[in-house]
Amino acid sequence: MSVIVAKWTIDEYHRMIDAGILSDRKVELLKGEIVEMSPEGEPHAYSSGEAGDYLAKLLAGRAKIRQAKPITLPNDSEPEPDIAIVQPLGREYRQHHPYAENIFWLIEYANSSLEKDLETKSKIYAKAGILEYWVVNLKKLHLVVYREILHGEYVTKLTLTEGIIQPLAFPDVSVAVEQIINS
Repeated sequence: MSVIVAKWTIDEYHRMIDAGILSDRKVELLKGEIVEMSPEGEPHAYSSGEAGDYLAKLLAGRAKIRQAKPITLPNDSEPEPDIAIVQPLGREYRQHHPYAENIFWLIEYANSSLEKDLETKSKIYAKAGILEYWVVNLKKLHLVVYREILHGEYVTKLTLTEGIIQPLAFPDVSVAVEQIINS
C-alpha cells in the first residue's frame, strides 16, 4: 500500500490561515506540504535575534531584515526563514510576502531542524533561484554557506567558523562570521 500525501497550493494555504485553521499551529508550507516547525530554544532565539540586529545596522538603508516572517516562493512553498535579507519595498509588503526576486539571501539557525534546513530547504531555495543561503549549525557553531545554483541545486558549499564573508548581493559589505554564529 502506498501513502498519498495531499498537496496544497499557496492560495489554499492562505485560505486555511485566513479561516483560522492553522492559528494554534507553528507550521510552514514546503513543496505543497504543511510541515510543523521546530520550537526555538534559547540559543536559536538569541543567536538569530543578535544576528538580525547586527545585519540591520550593517545594511541600514540598503536592505530590510525580516525575522521569522514568511516568504512566498513559486514551488508551492511559504517557509519562514529565521532571517530574510530582502529589498526594502516598504508598504508593498502589505500586499504580499517577499518573493524570490525580492530576496538577497536567507539565513536559518538549526539545532533539531538541521537536516530539514541543510537538505529540504536548500533544495527549495535553490530551485526558487535564491542566490545565497546560510545555515548556522548551532550544535557545531559553524556557518554553512550555499552559493552558485546549477540545475536547481547549490553547487558551492562553504563551512566557516570565523573570518569575514561578503554576501553576493553586497560584495562591498564585510560580515563577521562570529557575529552571525554568536557563539
